[in-house]
Amino acid sequence: MRRAALAFIVGAFLFGCASGTDDTQEIVDNLVQAGFPRNDIMVVDGLVYVGRDAQVSLEASREMLIADPGQEQYRTTNLVSLTLDTICVDGSRLTREPFNTAVNNALQNYNALGLTFHMVRTSGNAAGCDALISIRLSGPTGGSSGFPANGLPFNSIQIGRSLRSFQTSTVTHVITHELGHCVGFRHSDFFNRSISCGGQATNEGDGGVGAILIPGTPSGATVGGSVMNSCFRTVEAGVFTSTDITALNALY
Repeated sequence: MRRAALAFIVGAFLFGCASGTDDTQEIVDNLVQAGFPRNDIMVVDGLVYVGRDAQVSLEASREMLIADPGQEQYRTTNLVSLTLDTICVDGSRLTREPFNTAVNNALQNYNALGLTFHMVRTSGNAAGCDALISIRLSGPTGGSSGFPANGLPFNSIQIGRSLRSFQTSTVTHVITHELGHCVGFRHSDFFNRSISCGGQATNEGDGGVGAILIPGTPSGATVGGSVMNSCFRTVEAGVFTSTDITALNALY
């Protein structure tokens, strides 16, 4: 089985002398989504400017996005078999907070949707498991996992130890993201990682596993628009967006 590890890194999005308020961050995110170059956006005394002299309000930044309905969702060629019922998730190595609660919350994200499979937290491979995903702490901030093979989800996830200093909702987001890869989801912005990560535009390409658009999901990746974005922020809510739910229901 070919391992397709995916780095999942923090997108802090710090600009100039930003005040750090939620409104300021949303304005900046909206401008990036609307197509403004990051190096053309300035934050001075809590106010956001483009072109060095044009101030943008929260309302104006939101109006720029009206024509963009959401974001695309992509899957790999291989998926989890629809006959598979119980996916066991071994979270026995994540007993400290915020990891312990985050594992439970991530599983609930999936189980609340009534999908073809049900995720159960275990300690090892318990009776009744049709498949097993083991989670362990390893490496820096972020996470890594892989894609399904032979109708089974990828069997392991690594979560960065440094996430211990993050909020439970952010850690929940990361674990939910990695579980998404295990059941066949690509990054929603795989074609341009700079949308959520910043920096130069980078296309992950097919990766040998496919990048198939899921029917019913709109086009145009957005900052914070999906748990499957390549990079995440420290303010993630740790829950699925509407397009995540549409994609999951379309596949499972």
